[in-house]
Amino acid sequence: MFKKILVLLFVVVFIGTAAWFKRIDIMLAFVKNSSKNEFVVAPNRVLPWQKGPQNPPVGTNERPPNIIFILADDLGMNDISTFGGGVAGGRVTTPNIDQLASQGAVFSQAYAGNATCAPSRAMIMTGRYPTRTGFEFTPTPSGMGPMITTIGNSLDNGLPPALFNEEADAAAIPYEQQGLASSELTIAEVLKSKGYYTAHIGKWHLGRGAGSTPNDQGFDDSLLMASGLFLPETDPGVVNAKLDFDPIDKFLWARLVFAASFNNGGDQRFEPGGYLTDYWTDESIKVIKANKNRPFFLYLAHWGVHTPLQATREDYDAVGDIKPHRLRVYAAMVRALDRSVGRIVETLEEEGLADNTIVMFTSDNGGAGYIGLEDINKPYRGWKMTMFEGGIRAPMLLKWPAKIKPGTQVDTPVAHIDMMPTLSAAAKALPPADIVIDGVDILPLATGEAQFLSRKSLFWQSGYNRVVRHGDWKLMVSERPKKSWLYNLAADPSEQNNLAEHRADKLRELAELLEAHQSSSRGPLYPYVAELPVAIDKSLAQPFEAGSEVVYWPN
Repeated sequence: MFKKILVLLFVVVFIGTAAWFKRIDIMLAFVKNSSKNEFVVAPNRVLPWQKGPQNPPVGTNERPPNIIFILADDLGMNDISTFGGGVAGGRVTTPNIDQLASQGAVFSQAYAGNATCAPSRAMIMTGRYPTRTGFEFTPTPSGMGPMITTIGNSLDNGLPPALFNEEADAAAIPYEQQGLASSELTIAEVLKSKGYYTAHIGKWHLGRGAGSTPNDQGFDDSLLMASGLFLPETDPGVVNAKLDFDPIDKFLWARLVFAASFNNGGDQRFEPGGYLTDYWTDESIKVIKANKNRPFFLYLAHWGVHTPLQATREDYDAVGDIKPHRLRVYAAMVRALDRSVGRIVETLEEEGLADNTIVMFTSDNGGAGYIGLEDINKPYRGWKMTMFEGGIRAPMLLKWPAKIKPGTQVDTPVAHIDMMPTLSAAAKALPPADIVIDGVDILPLATGEAQFLSRKSLFWQSGYNRVVRHGDWKLMVSERPKKSWLYNLAADPSEQNNLAEHRADKLRELAELLEAHQSSSRGPLYPYVAELPVAIDKSLAQPFEAGSEVVYWPN
């Protein structure tokens, strides 16, 4: 009997030990199974996009410009050959994006609103800082915070531990309700009030609850990314690249499915009609053709090149034998994104709309270090989830043949908060005077037709990470680590020489600007629940060395 008890005890200990070492796999399997059973995904269907008049309007009144805003996700500056040289040392270029740049204005010192996606998107929509809107952090699906911190701390990568705040997570409102407040005025609402048809296609990430969906925030039609696989993982036409060193990637592969929804039909999800980047472009072309005889605003918010890394087999084969595998898949994703831009512009030309259509292109933040590709933000330092230039520098291109000369270059610093007032001004649809807009109209910088309303400072913040750029000077402050970084970007654009200990006068001047900006903050709408360590000068695939600089990113 005693021997049987010992054997039973041994079996229990063995199973428990095995379960402990396999706990991550067990957690991921649970998430994957839950995701599959969360909702039914119906087959793809034809979407009932609204249609404008069959014939052009009669009369001589000048028609407002059509507006197409194309937003990439996590695209590094160096991924675009206009700014860097293209992916894989220039082996994969971006000819269509480059052509867009050559035919309009290039903003050489353009910034995202934040170093992660959702706050940038909120600033694009509203033209307002998070100190006013409270939309300061990127909403994350339920379970993501504890999952990625647990996985991150189980990896032997030498980084300091990731932190998870259980109390903040328990107190947070549900993920679906973490959205931009319905009281905020969006560019879609402004343009709609001026008679524009407004359509959203792709990623939203500004809330799925009542009042914060695209349809609730001014869009007549919305084709929403209901989940985030570009194609089913086992599709014969897809090539996947999984990142064993990245906890975010592990969570996404377990959590995401291949699904879309239309016009607040969150419970009526269906399969997209192909690889997401191409499918959204197909649907965008339908929108353009159906509404060519009335002013329209199309917000095409691509998921590419965000993880999970998935490319079509055709694009993967086209980019050639690039190594490592994840870089080849990433290059193929950039190729698809570039093709999308080319197809949109080609459609405008075919429909006779090109001359009086504004096409804007940008990215929500810099390239991510957690995908393990070292050169995507060159020559800038840092990554997504850092406030160094690599995290917040963004490509920004503006084409409007009727107003902007080809080859225009603008060196004045601009940012995502400028998008809403700029597009409003172009459409002569100014927001109500009682709404404070932090951004400014940057169109005069591109056209030279009027005086630019200058400003001296730009601000960023995410929890305890706060930044101001004042003229050529940039100050970053953080509490984890408790440190200040001060740079003269004119002399040191790659942020190699921290002057915080040598220029006390500038440090004090910019610190006062930060304090004044923060003094009027309404505070975040919901708290951050996780704090992730990010090596500033190494991608997550590179060995971390003791003494290398690390910052924490709260979200």
